[in-house]
Amino acid sequence: MKKLIVFLFTIVVLIFLFSSTENNVLIPTNSIRFRIIANSNNIKDQEIKLSIKQELEPLIKEILDNSDSLLETKTSIEKNMDNFKNIIEKYNVNYEINYGNNYFPEKEYKGVTYPSGNYESLVITLGSGLGENWWCVLFPPLCLLEAEESQSSDITYSSYIKEIIDKYSN
Repeated sequence: MKKLIVFLFTIVVLIFLFSSTENNVLIPTNSIRFRIIANSNNIKDQEIKLSIKQELEPLIKEILDNSDSLLETKTSIEKNMDNFKNIIEKYNVNYEINYGNNYFPEKEYKGVTYPSGNYESLVITLGSGLGENWWCVLFPPLCLLEAEESQSSDITYSSYIKEIIDKYSN
């Protein structure tokens, strides 16, 4: 009987976990997006896009670490436009950088689809801007949360359900 109860409990918990929308992240209306559009989809252009992204990350982290509000983030981005340009210019590519209302195609982010439209954003277009893009949300700082999640390698997973099953199945 104990095994049946534990089994049923496990099924209910699993159904709840798989039907949960907990992984969905909603981008607030008052947010600042960030987008880097590659010149093309050839390997070299995509590598340049990712290299620029990686080199911009410390500057972005510094901006976001020192900004507690949307207004502070906006001001800090505007003050750092020359720093953004200096980093991009190291790659000897034609580019356009714009902070303001920029067009974004429909995007899916963490299980939620966002419609196309104009959004407050920092957009860097490399060359002709015909390649795949990388994008994230600067404010609230979802870019940093993703970077921190992907850099965690010392995670230990445990299962409460397994512990319960082990406890009552002996």
